[in-house]
Amino acid sequence: MLNGKKKILVTGSNGQLGNCLRKIADDFSVNYIFEFTDSASLDITDASQVEEHFRDLKPDYCINAAAYTAVDTAETDAERAFSINRDGVANLAEACKTFKTTLIHVSTDYVFDGDTNISYDEDNFTNPMGVYGLSKRQGEDAALEANPKTVILRTSWLYSEFNKNFVKTMLNLFKSKDELNIVADQFGQPTNANDLAEAIMVIIENDHKTYGIFHFSNYPETTWFDFAAKIAELSGSKVKLNPVTSDQFPTAAKRPMRSTMSLDKIERMYHIQPKYWENSLEDSIKTIIQHHD
Repeated sequence: MLNGKKKILVTGSNGQLGNCLRKIADDFSVNYIFEFTDSASLDITDASQVEEHFRDLKPDYCINAAAYTAVDTAETDAERAFSINRDGVANLAEACKTFKTTLIHVSTDYVFDGDTNISYDEDNFTNPMGVYGLSKRQGEDAALEANPKTVILRTSWLYSEFNKNFVKTMLNLFKSKDELNIVADQFGQPTNANDLAEAIMVIIENDHKTYGIFHFSNYPETTWFDFAAKIAELSGSKVKLNPVTSDQFPTAAKRPMRSTMSLDKIERMYHIQPKYWENSLEDSIKTIIQHHD
């Protein structure tokens, strides 16, 4: 603690979530000092570097926004995916335990196989279908095993005004295409990374923390096709969208067909009320269009 302020270490700060946390950091500057790191300034796969960094900073909180997220590439780059998503998380969790730091770790709906008609809750059986999902699941296990003061947030279909994501990809394609084929048989919950950043700060500010696994996203569920249709509507695009099946759109990694997550636990334990995805999407598209270079 410095000048009575608590210290928050953010890893992977050049990603979507990291950028969204940077954006709101000033709003919390009365009580917190943020240190934003990326792979160049803190390589989480290097255990000795992580420990040295923690010894210097002695953070009260570590938000791990660092991840290998290239779902299809992970199938042929498994070593790197596990190095970041499992071993890197283990290194952070060990350091957190040593320095009594609370770890907030971001995970994914891809820990599930999606073979269900009900929403997954936090205790449901995980069965990842690809390297990415498995590496993230093993990262969860490593974090919980090493550091009892760990909050894991599983999220899904993350987008924002930053970096590459489905919303920005669609907006770019709408400019150059007259029609697009969009998968219509995969269900999930879009999540505005700005909402996730705010949820993380609610958890950090809570004096009576509950540790363990939580689900956070916007709601309710939708399909990629309906998500794309709403993006088109909100951006005023006249593009023609054609619904297709997953079989017509093969990818290297198999996706969960229905990875809808129950949000009851985070509402109950942290009084976080997730927003409707359509409302959050509208805000995001306005921001993207406004800041488009």
